[in-house]
Amino acid sequence: MTTHLALLRGINVSGHNMIKMEALKTTLEAIGFQNVQTYIQSGNVFVDIEEENALKVGFLIRQEIFKVFGHEVPVVVIGKDDLAICFRNNPFLKEKDIDTKKLYVAFVSTTLKSESINDLKISQFKPDEASIDGSRIYIKYAVGAGKTRFDQKYIEKKLNVTATIRNWNTVTQLLTLFEER
Repeated sequence: MTTHLALLRGINVSGHNMIKMEALKTTLEAIGFQNVQTYIQSGNVFVDIEEENALKVGFLIRQEIFKVFGHEVPVVVIGKDDLAICFRNNPFLKEKDIDTKKLYVAFVSTTLKSESINDLKISQFKPDEASIDGSRIYIKYAVGAGKTRFDQKYIEKKLNVTATIRNWNTVTQLLTLFEER
């Protein structure tokens, strides 16, 4: 049995793509997922299944959400090791007196090349900063996520990927939950 963390993008945001977490849990259990556990309303779902391939797991979840709820919801699936690496490798945590409330991670659907940072043209968003590490983009917003154009839509358009962003507090909590499983 493999535990996966499915990060659903764009559910329960501003009244769009509304899905109750209990209904999502029941839906996923009905198609064979076990130990389904959700964390907050923004679409963080732990599932256990024999399938090891994260892309297949994401496809199953995306397909069932569309079938049951009628929402086209992008899904990025990651494992415990990937989340632990994410936690250890955030370059902004090395800064003295860093305000973790300004830190975010964009989880993307594919491994990025280090030169992909050039494609993002992050300099036009200064003082926001970003750093790429595998299938993650670490982001440090100067003011806040709600006051920038350097968002998930921009990342997806520039890099031709599926992306979903979580704040650092959520990343920390998800790792704790993964370790408790």
